[in-house]
Amino acid sequence: MPVHTLERIQTIHATLASAWNFFSDPNNLEKITPKSLGFQILSQLPGRMYPGMMIRYRVRPLLGLPMTWVTEITHAEEGCRFIDEQRVGPYRMWHHEHHFRDLGDGRIELLDRVTYQLPFGWLSEPVQALVVKPQLRRIFDYREKMVRELFG
Repeated sequence: MPVHTLERIQTIHATLASAWNFFSDPNNLEKITPKSLGFQILSQLPGRMYPGMMIRYRVRPLLGLPMTWVTEITHAEEGCRFIDEQRVGPYRMWHHEHHFRDLGDGRIELLDRVTYQLPFGWLSEPVQALVVKPQLRRIFDYREKMVRELFG
C-alpha cells in the first residue's frame, strides 16, 4: 500500500517560546486552517496540548460533506516537537510531525512532515494524485500564509 509524505519548512521571526505557545495551543488550529474546510473543534480543550490528548473535529473536505476527525497527540516535547496521529478520519494512516528549531538570530524554523496513507490501497492512487495531494498542498500553502501574517 502506498505511503505518501508532505514536508514543509517555514522560517518565521519569533522567539521559540512564542512559536511554541501558539502552536501547542490546539485552539489556534482553526486560525491557520482554510475556511473552505469547514473546520470546527468539537472537544473542550485546555490551552496546552499534552501526550494522550484526544481532539475531535468536524471537517468538510469533500463536497461540503461533514466528517468527524479524531487525532491524538502522541508526543509533545516542550519547545522542540509534537506529533498528532489520526484515530478516526478519512485516512488509513495520518502521522503529522511538527518540529521547531531556534536559528539563534530571532528566527524559528518550523517543519511540518505529514506521512499518510489512503484507504483502499492502490485503488486510491488516482484520488491521491487528483484530489488529496493538491488539497493538502493548498491547506499547507494557506497555513504558511496565515503563520506569516500572524508572526510578521
